[in-house]
Amino acid sequence: MVAGLSHPNIVQIFDLGQIDKSYFIAMEYVHGRDLRTILKRAKEKEQRPPLDLALRVASGLCAALEFAHRKKDDRGRAMEIVHRDVSPQNILISFEGDVKLTDFGIAKATTKASSTDRGALRGKLLYMSPEQAWGKGLDRRSDLFSLGLVLYEMIADEKPFLAGNDGTEMTILEKVRQCQIAAPRSQNPRIPESLDRLVMKALQKDPDERFQDAAEMGRAL
Repeated sequence: MVAGLSHPNIVQIFDLGQIDKSYFIAMEYVHGRDLRTILKRAKEKEQRPPLDLALRVASGLCAALEFAHRKKDDRGRAMEIVHRDVSPQNILISFEGDVKLTDFGIAKATTKASSTDRGALRGKLLYMSPEQAWGKGLDRRSDLFSLGLVLYEMIADEKPFLAGNDGTEMTILEKVRQCQIAAPRSQNPRIPESLDRLVMKALQKDPDERFQDAAEMGRAL
């Protein structure tokens, strides 16, 4: 379904196949680092990504999501692709400055699989929309909420659902469901008020009060 997504801000899938009993996906190689690693390194150096670079990353992701969300099949029918796992580990930044979103559609399968990786669920919870945490139906606006969380983290150096939290999966899940988020300016007063409003619009609990598509959020950025 997503192998046909060809866009400068999406990691290209070249081939799918099976060798003996193992399946494989051959993908574009991005020579760089994932955003989670970059943010971790910045924190170690007690730095934040410059605002203009954070906005550039977010704009590239908006372009990727807008393309995927509007993708139609060969018969012209909307494919209604929802990424479901827009998070720093799925955002790759090349050493040349390319911004690429990866793992489209894979999150849908992995959420149904049992995982023994301690902390895997916790990591996903930190970037979930309230409707995703409630197990409700998802549309493109859920991806925009997750993108808002990523942008918040880049500019405020804080994971919104982890702030003032004991960090257990149940307390994070409850915080996500209630959508309890402090404005990013409360974490970093240097954030412009216009950007603060933009992020909080993306992070509204009611999907109808968010940006309605990625192009709208991209224009606002």
